[in-house]
Amino acid sequence: MRYISWLGLAAVLLLALACTMPWVLIPSKQLIISGIDAEGTRYGKPGYLHLLLGTFYLIFTLVPAVWAKRANLLVVAFNMAWTIRNFLILSLCRGGECPQRLAGMYLLLLASILMLVAALFPKKPS
Repeated sequence: MRYISWLGLAAVLLLALACTMPWVLIPSKQLIISGIDAEGTRYGKPGYLHLLLGTFYLIFTLVPAVWAKRANLLVVAFNMAWTIRNFLILSLCRGGECPQRLAGMYLLLLASILMLVAALFPKKPS
């Protein structure tokens, strides 16, 4: 495997870690929202989709076929879109109150960008 593939695999681990960390703090309701636990809100559990997409990313990265590399681009693009959606929706100011972004949200963004870069430069299948 090339070094860029190892970077992508490390990014998946960082993504899984970021999904369990706190993403947003809502001070008025004393809520801490993470990817796995968004209790008290109507956001659902957005981290589970990130974990599912990370699993598909791992599978497609390890399969040495052209179709897997192309499918991987679709997976990371959807993961990046879901990350941007979470970054914007969860930290949106409502009613004059702005939630505070925490470290997990920034790690999620970093991991998604690293996965995207790693998927753009795959090893050519033989």
